[in-house]
Amino acid sequence: MDSIIRLPFDSELHEFSASSPTVPEPDGDKSRRKFRTIWISDVHLGTRGCAADLLIDFLDYTDSETMYLVGDIIDGWRLKKKFYWPATHNDIVWRIMKRAKRGTRVVYVPGNHDEMFRQFSGLSFGGVEIKRQAIHKTADGRRLLVVHGDEFDAIMLSHRWIAFFGDQAYSTLMRCNHAVNKVRRWLGKPYWSLSKTAKQKVKNAVEFISRFEDAVAHEAAARGVDGVVCGHIHHAELRELSGVAYYNDGDWVEGCTALVEHFDGRMEILNWVDEMAAREAEQLILKIAA
Repeated sequence: MDSIIRLPFDSELHEFSASSPTVPEPDGDKSRRKFRTIWISDVHLGTRGCAADLLIDFLDYTDSETMYLVGDIIDGWRLKKKFYWPATHNDIVWRIMKRAKRGTRVVYVPGNHDEMFRQFSGLSFGGVEIKRQAIHKTADGRRLLVVHGDEFDAIMLSHRWIAFFGDQAYSTLMRCNHAVNKVRRWLGKPYWSLSKTAKQKVKNAVEFISRFEDAVAHEAAARGVDGVVCGHIHHAELRELSGVAYYNDGDWVEGCTALVEHFDGRMEILNWVDEMAAREAEQLILKIAA
């Protein structure tokens, strides 16, 4: 499958080929876990913080009838300053485009970091539908609002310059996170998120997350839907708020999580670091037993 992807950043147009993956996709789909729907967000392609290897593994071991890309898939803020696009990031785009080609419905709801794609809302590229927001109907008949979530972030709405300053600080933390995990891989240890741990320790961050969740849930209730799926804050969650179901699919920088819908409508958050560890342990047991 050959395709040319063009990324618009203001007056510049960055182009790259997504003709073939450098990390080969496994043959067949017998090992793939199948779901009715998958939601992922906050991948931040174009940054060193993106856990591309883990996301590639996720895409190779899962499948679904519908996939939602819930914003910040490509980090335009960082790419405007310095174009960084390793082969593994190309591999992720290739895999997503291939899903759309083989019949998966792929819906892209851009976020604040990839807001340059919002101008294409209502259009479809390579089978990928671009929408400002979406309504998803679950297998058990519930209606879920799907939005990135930056529209409920008070800092993004009223003090955009603070958001850009925070992005700079966050990028520095993610560079440290990248270095730490490079050493951990060398030592044979699993992925660990320095930034996620730091966030959990900071009281203001916890309060911000709580306020954000309340605002999103309140808006969903006001719109008369049964629940909401969002991303933006890099904090996976699944709970009831203000009488509606609140789902946050997390991210692929810190937590490496996805939200999935089973064929009976049941929702689940998959932590892919844990999923990989469990799969590798099972393979080791089978190898020893053989």
